[in-house]
Amino acid sequence: MTMSDDPPRNDTLTAGLAALLSAKPITAADREAAALFVLDAIANAIGGRRTAPGRILTGWAAAEPRDTAGRAFVMGALTHILEVDDLHRGSVVHPGCVVVPAALALGSRLEIGGHGFLDAVLWGFEAACRVGLGVGPGHYRIWHNTATCGPYGSAAAAGKLLGLSAPALVDAFGNAGSQSSGLWQFMASGAMTKHLHAGHAASAGLLAADLASRGFSGPPAILEGEKGFFRAACPDAVPENVLADPAGPWALTQTSIKPWPSCRHTHPAIDAALELHGRIAGRAIEAVAVETYPAALDVCDRPAPETPYEAKFSLHHCVAAALNDGHVDFASFEAEARNRHAPLRARVRLAATAEFTAAYPAAWGSAVTVTLEGGETLGGVTLTARRAHALGDPEAPLSREAMIDKALMLMTTGGLGRALAGRLCAGILAFADDGPLPDLAPFFGLA
Repeated sequence: MTMSDDPPRNDTLTAGLAALLSAKPITAADREAAALFVLDAIANAIGGRRTAPGRILTGWAAAEPRDTAGRAFVMGALTHILEVDDLHRGSVVHPGCVVVPAALALGSRLEIGGHGFLDAVLWGFEAACRVGLGVGPGHYRIWHNTATCGPYGSAAAAGKLLGLSAPALVDAFGNAGSQSSGLWQFMASGAMTKHLHAGHAASAGLLAADLASRGFSGPPAILEGEKGFFRAACPDAVPENVLADPAGPWALTQTSIKPWPSCRHTHPAIDAALELHGRIAGRAIEAVAVETYPAALDVCDRPAPETPYEAKFSLHHCVAAALNDGHVDFASFEAEARNRHAPLRARVRLAATAEFTAAYPAAWGSAVTVTLEGGETLGGVTLTARRAHALGDPEAPLSREAMIDKALMLMTTGGLGRALAGRLCAGILAFADDGPLPDLAPFFGLA
């Protein structure tokens, strides 16, 4: 493809995305929802500080001054450590760990007020999720969507804060997309790479927008071009999804909040298994069958996890923990819990079924069927619980109070006192009333 073959700048998908964002109205309710998602992301970042990768990141951050993009990198990486950050199902993107850090880093530099900050977050979620809706299912088998689609979101958020013109935002999208990367190979060894994915996505889009504000050009057809993102990494891309339903609700309001610290693909099965825990009444379990969809098997078919991180990506382990204990928390993945749940975990069998495969990715569902030893059941040979959606999905949302409680738990896990965590929560939620951005740099080693 030659330069003359490139479509006109105003006739590309990124130009359409820039126009869609500019035309989309923002209500007070949208900002209130965005404030809760910002709270969740910041709490995740603070909660991640005391983990092994968190200590490395904060130590690296404190070693020398970091520019705006470097600050976004640190906060983004920290936000994606504990596996309890948000997820948009249709795009399979964790937008908060990319968009919120980029908006925080740049918003602090520009001294933006709460409304401007939340509007940028809404733009960022929208862009990342819309690109994610366009990549198609084949992309996710090799590429980590948060890493590859996230830079478009951080570019949109930064572009909104910088007041970029539509042509400049197209430049920012072009250079953000040219930095898209992030492979699933780290899963084979349990490396810390997934956290780097979120950090890089946050910093890459911010850098692209910052440069665009100075006239640095980018490829306008980065998505659909002959040598663009879809052609390179998306064998079954659906480009029309990027601009579909422009008058629909903001993607942020369609994003799920995670109540349990494990891969989101495990959550509908956890939800179902927790129901069964209360119905089993201490009886011995002979076998467990989990129905799900293929993407969940691609990522979470791990019958014998050997580390906490592997256990968070094991449907076998998550279901066994929920059935045995009636709750799933950070301790559920440590060595003691892995050893204790191993006998039941060995009895868990997974299968992708037509019901849940057909519904994915619009709905992430699961069913768990338990057979009790000797066939003794409460009214039958087996007990089954089904979930079309998991707790925390827009169809089964966490309450405002539950989200605040989760944030307080994460912040205290990260070392904050309860009083300080409460004040920080209140300050973040005040963004919806146009309150000022607090200085969060000291929490992340960013002096």
